[in-house]
Amino acid sequence: MHTVSDLKNNISFEDFKTEVLNDYKIAVKSRECSLLGRREVLTGKAKFGIFGDGKEVPQLAMAKAFKKGDWRSGYYRDQTFMMAIDELTAEQFFAGLYANTNLELEPMSAGRQMGGHFVTHSLNNDGSWKDLTKKYNSSADISPTAGQMPRLLGLAQASKIFRNVEGINTSNFSVNGNEVAWGTIGNASTSEGLFFETINAAGVLQVPLIVSVWDDEYGISVHAKHQTTKENISEILKGFQRNEDQKGFEILRVHGWNYPNLVETYQEAAHIARTEHVPVLIHVTELTQPQGHSTSGSHERYKSAERLAWESALDCNVKMREWIIENGIATNETLIEIERAIKREVREAKKNAWNIFLKPVLKEQSDMISVLKQVAAASVNRVFIEKIKDNLAAIEEPTRKDILSHGRRALIHTINESFPEKEQLINWINNRIEAIQPEFSSHLYSETNRSNTLIKEIKPTYNEESPLVDGRIILRDNFDNIFSNYPEVLIFGEDTGNIGDVNQGLEGLQEKYGELRVADVGIREATIIGQGIGMSLRGLRPIAEIQYLDYILYALQIISDDLATTHYRTKGKQKAPLIIRTRGHRLEGIWHSGSQMGGILHLTRGVNVLVPRNMTKAAGFYNTLLKGDDPAIVIECLNGYRLKEKMPYNLNAIQTPIGVVETLKEGTDITLVSYGSTLRIVEQVAKDLLTVDINAEVIDVQSLMPFDLNHDIAKSIKKTNRLLIIDEDVPGGASAYILNNILNVQNAYQYLDSQPKTLTAKDHRPAYGNDGDYFSKPSADDIFEAVYGIMHESNPDVFPKLR
Repeated sequence: MHTVSDLKNNISFEDFKTEVLNDYKIAVKSRECSLLGRREVLTGKAKFGIFGDGKEVPQLAMAKAFKKGDWRSGYYRDQTFMMAIDELTAEQFFAGLYANTNLELEPMSAGRQMGGHFVTHSLNNDGSWKDLTKKYNSSADISPTAGQMPRLLGLAQASKIFRNVEGINTSNFSVNGNEVAWGTIGNASTSEGLFFETINAAGVLQVPLIVSVWDDEYGISVHAKHQTTKENISEILKGFQRNEDQKGFEILRVHGWNYPNLVETYQEAAHIARTEHVPVLIHVTELTQPQGHSTSGSHERYKSAERLAWESALDCNVKMREWIIENGIATNETLIEIERAIKREVREAKKNAWNIFLKPVLKEQSDMISVLKQVAAASVNRVFIEKIKDNLAAIEEPTRKDILSHGRRALIHTINESFPEKEQLINWINNRIEAIQPEFSSHLYSETNRSNTLIKEIKPTYNEESPLVDGRIILRDNFDNIFSNYPEVLIFGEDTGNIGDVNQGLEGLQEKYGELRVADVGIREATIIGQGIGMSLRGLRPIAEIQYLDYILYALQIISDDLATTHYRTKGKQKAPLIIRTRGHRLEGIWHSGSQMGGILHLTRGVNVLVPRNMTKAAGFYNTLLKGDDPAIVIECLNGYRLKEKMPYNLNAIQTPIGVVETLKEGTDITLVSYGSTLRIVEQVAKDLLTVDINAEVIDVQSLMPFDLNHDIAKSIKKTNRLLIIDEDVPGGASAYILNNILNVQNAYQYLDSQPKTLTAKDHRPAYGNDGDYFSKPSADDIFEAVYGIMHESNPDVFPKLR
């Protein structure tokens, strides 16, 4: 049970004893879960185990200072903390270890993540927000080392925004910005750049953030002397320590086995962060790892006998037990009784979790055996099917894979037969796959009525007085409308604030809306994205600007591992509808080529990737995204900011649909598919092709993820029977992704009379200058000749060879 206490004042000795013993019970329960959990992995019931043993007591102290409304962004060993705030039971712990796909039984991820990764539920079943101010909150953990740090920054910054920006409806999200964001990390992971980037950014932003470094001196088998200068992270971070003249961090140190000092330290840290809104680092030293890093190996291989003896003596649970007896809180006999009772409780929880997990699987096994028995009786291959049935029956603790695999193998033996029992087997297999597959595949995107793909298109309208303006003006005025109508929206990035971004798409908006809503940040792409993730988890609608598409590589790991998986790995119980704004396409030179599209598409499933051809389309995307729940990357065309566009009469209302293509030119001879800046070249070539009697249909993809949900490209190919995809990405990149969708999802191969082709950039990135671009990416000449070549192959008499 979670308690917030003062161990020195306003509490009777009896109450004090009760609280301490309650904490000790949680520590013992957590340790017993770790010990039994390791055994379950080694016996094969669970696949892998990484546990929080050795970190129990400091996590109890952290839980005491953690208040409702606060947020955790943690390390995958914080099971004791989660138990202390009543968000994890022993039975749920084992359900996670067994990867139970029932969210009610395994609320941390419904079996989508290994044990040790924790979360609390922020959303109701319809996707609406719970009241986060009245509950303890934990953002969903990820495994990548230090990957939790950028998100932590955003969780803390949200409190600063809620406290200082007027007009935001803070119901369900904040009480005067008093919430603290708590981060945890292993000492070895502080070697990661993400840790240092976050520490620096938090010091600059001055946000209420507390980072606990659990220091057991090892990173798997590698000692701290190989990890950290001076073998001491707080020592080398002394330059971040605040003083009377300079802002920075408050840095505290405490031994991880000293229960009263830990409680006092965490209360002090919480007071500083909560009242002064400054970041705090707590370096928790002299911790141990009794079972080693994980079930993948034994720490006896790399720790000396002296170190192992030291760890046994300094085990935080052992030291807390000694302190309890020394201070007359309980006798040894009383503690033995407590420990025995808890061991029985945990063993029973393990047993219950396993039986509940296995029960429906055993029922399916029984059903499959019954079906196979009937199939065998009716088949000429009875002997083979009987053997498969018997093999399945011999498995005492089957998996669903075992059951379905045996059924599918049996089906092979009936290929040339037809009888009712075979149909029964086919139906059973199909029905089970259809029922079970969503348990592993659902919620990559929102499945509520706030899915981005459900937001309907509102086309721009014009009148005779609609002026021609630079594309950047359309963006600027649309952002102005957004900031006026959505007080929870803020944008931040490199050069975003004072100068209104490098292309003046935000010109004058910082002066109008303030430095917190239109903000400049340092050169630190990973934590720019982290700011956005954390704030969106708390109900704000951030737009994180990455100056150029190429720079997104610095943040790609965070986008891929954290943002793209948030909704999926929580099975719809958390959402992070972050909008990432960037710019690319048709640039000159290696570093501004926009040739990362294929990598982005393959690494960011779970995020919409939108490629508007002009700024009106881009403005419409931003308007659409703010009405939906899915995160997105909007890639504006860098060479479109100064191109003239008509100013829509209904600018603030336009909505560009997501997952919908647009046909820009009707045609009958060939379908040309492209996106972004390259599309303007394709449009011009389509006009040139008319001079040689080739009538091309031109389609703007608009949205790469999701892709053409209405299958309009297949409908076009059915008419033209030919396809050319033009893409500035490298071969096998976005063009391969587009082609795969057209052929394997839309099944457009059946309409083709010619080989579908792609015209892409070269394998390398473009060299600098106009000639570099011409010889590296598809030019108008390349496109014309590629189309003509397809037509020549089809009808060489009408279209003789060009060159």
